[in-house]
Amino acid sequence: MTHLPVLAQEAIDFLQPVSGGVYVDTNLGLGGHSELILAASAPAGRVIAFEWDPEARRRAEARLAPFAGRLTVVPRNFATLAASLAELGIGEVDGIVADLGLSSYQLDESRRGFSFRGDEPLDMRMDPGQGRTAGELLSRLSEEELADIFFYFGEERQARRIAALIVARRKTQAFKSTAELVSLVEEAVPRRFHPPRIHVATKVFQALRIAVNHELDNLLALLESAPQMLKNDAKFCVLSFHSLEDRLVKRAFAGHPALEPLTRRPLVASAAELAVNPRARSAKLRVARKVEGR
Repeated sequence: MTHLPVLAQEAIDFLQPVSGGVYVDTNLGLGGHSELILAASAPAGRVIAFEWDPEARRRAEARLAPFAGRLTVVPRNFATLAASLAELGIGEVDGIVADLGLSSYQLDESRRGFSFRGDEPLDMRMDPGQGRTAGELLSRLSEEELADIFFYFGEERQARRIAALIVARRKTQAFKSTAELVSLVEEAVPRRFHPPRIHVATKVFQALRIAVNHELDNLLALLESAPQMLKNDAKFCVLSFHSLEDRLVKRAFAGHPALEPLTRRPLVASAAELAVNPRARSAKLRVARKVEGR
């Protein structure tokens, strides 16, 4: 499988990895960013990588086997950053990169319902051993709770229509597959309200994935703990893929006394990168520097 890390060179240019440095990759995925950091920080740079998806972790560790002596993989979500680094005896690091997007494996091969383009189980858990599935949320939450998830996590204007039809339909039909959910959203949203550039179910799938994995809570935990883990002048690079994440990152960078934003506006993928990797179209890279003495 070809894995293309998004805005990778831009992130590396900001991080400026050096031999002997210690860097954190908060979302290992299939290892794209970690591989670049390890190569740039040879021969003695080290990467601490977080990944709570067991299959993605297995694939990344196989791919990065040549760097095994300099790579430590933490099988947890990045919300545990401070505690996990403390367990490893690491007080401060020389840089952090957080790619908040899904890996190509999760979208294309995981069979966990992250994509609406096939017909897969409605799971959406990053770690299949933790938490409730998307199907369980659809079956158990009230109409109001579902509408709030779609509206606040997906910014879906037709949230109430969709939630109402889900609650009505589930009286006779349990939601088990992505195709069933896609069909319902297409039915619930009048054709005149279908968005012109994305699939009508895109925001509903985004919202459910965020709810299932507590993604915004985890991001807030990372944004709070990361600055204290950075050495002076170290860089914190965050790649977000939707407006909710980007707003949280922008606000955290601007409001934290120990951070100096280095990107007045977020960097986006070039036309050349988009030609090779269309999934980079929604990516936004923001970078901040740890300010000395704060």
